[in-house]
Amino acid sequence: MRNVKYLVAGCLLAAGSTSHAAPINFTGQIEYHNDIIYNYFTLDSDATDVRMWTDSFNDGENFDPITALWNADDGALIAENDDDDTINPDTQTIYDSGLNLGSLSAGDYLFTVATYANFAAGTNLSDGFDYDGQDPILLAEWDQPANEVDMGPNWSVWLDNVDRASNPDDPDDSDDSVSVPEPDTLALFSLGLLGLASLRRRKSA
Repeated sequence: MRNVKYLVAGCLLAAGSTSHAAPINFTGQIEYHNDIIYNYFTLDSDATDVRMWTDSFNDGENFDPITALWNADDGALIAENDDDDTINPDTQTIYDSGLNLGSLSAGDYLFTVATYANFAAGTNLSDGFDYDGQDPILLAEWDQPANEVDMGPNWSVWLDNVDRASNPDDPDDSDDSVSVPEPDTLALFSLGLLGLASLRRRKSA
């Protein structure tokens, strides 16, 4: 499971999304220390109290996550978080992560989850992440900073007060909802990331 590959797949196949009024939950597993989990969501109109969070750390049972929110049209970084277990304290534990936004404009967004300390490498998604240049390390063999070796691979993401969402990494994500239109700029952005993915594969070879 490699990070850029799933971003491109999600951008080009965003029609496979889930429409909900209630909070949306996606779950899955990562394999390597530099895997990125991409969650796509749409707001049909300006919204208030938009929340997104993880609740998978489970007091150290699984890897320590960090999260970020991006504008899907141009890849701009909106916000990034290391630790916040106050968004949904009934299910979150220390070192879980997320964002609670008082307002967010209508549009298409990406909510990413990475392992600590694989932070965004810049202010645009095309800049990548800090661990992108590293050879992938199996999570079972990786000594995660501020944690330990063999952190669990499970992740769980919640999105609240969004109109539609999808995640290609979740095997249970269905495609029975309204399609999410793809802006031309997002299509071009996806092709650029596909080129980055090819370059990284050549470097790893």
